[in-house]
Amino acid sequence: MASFLPIISLFLVIVISLMVVRIATIALVLTGISHQLAQFQARSAFTGAGFTTSESDKVTQHPVRRKIIMLLMLLGNAGIVTAVSSLMLSFVNTGDEHPVSIWIRFGSLGIGLGILWFITQSEWLDKRLNNLVEWALRRWTDLEVADYSNLLHLGNGFMVVEMIVQEDDWLVKGDLSGLRLSEEGVLVLGIERPGVDYIGVPRGHTQLQADDTVILYGPRDILTNLDERRAGSTGNWDHHKAVDKQLQAQREQAELEQEA
Repeated sequence: MASFLPIISLFLVIVISLMVVRIATIALVLTGISHQLAQFQARSAFTGAGFTTSESDKVTQHPVRRKIIMLLMLLGNAGIVTAVSSLMLSFVNTGDEHPVSIWIRFGSLGIGLGILWFITQSEWLDKRLNNLVEWALRRWTDLEVADYSNLLHLGNGFMVVEMIVQEDDWLVKGDLSGLRLSEEGVLVLGIERPGVDYIGVPRGHTQLQADDTVILYGPRDILTNLDERRAGSTGNWDHHKAVDKQLQAQREQAELEQEA
């Protein structure tokens, strides 16, 4: 039994590590970032990978997210060291140990890891962890938590993008009302303009300028086309095609609702 104690301690460390990363991922999601980004940042912080990206900067600039990342880094350093040391102790051969015993420990380790992997994929556990972390964030922080990824249905064909406006872009064309982006199914959420305060929920008379960073929400394919759209007749034609596509989608949706 004593020879299996290091394996048991290894399982405990792995279980705790997986739970910590999962809870941290949910906590980051509830602060308003996507699940994929939250999972990436949580795993990076816990393992000490240290990725530096613009998305990482946004995470560290947020007070609650920064605390989560710092805690993950602290727990990750302790957890990884403990896991490695436990694994080494599990398979150190003292010389008088029967080889069969070592293979039994290998088998026990594999079965145990398989069970842990199955548990970590549990949707039931994920749902209850989500409720627990949300309650904790509401209880001990002043952050108004919300899963914006689900609220905006990101990943269901829709996305939010930051787009830098170039001088030759089709977007540099009169005011927002003249662009008629809403007819393409695109909403302008805000504009970051150099030297000017952030323009939230811009009005129709607001005009996009070169070097503006515009925050857009809409269908993925339309936003991709919009980012590549240039001024001139070709850009205008792309706009008309996007409007026709949106109208067709609305007609199909209306027909499905009537049939239902």
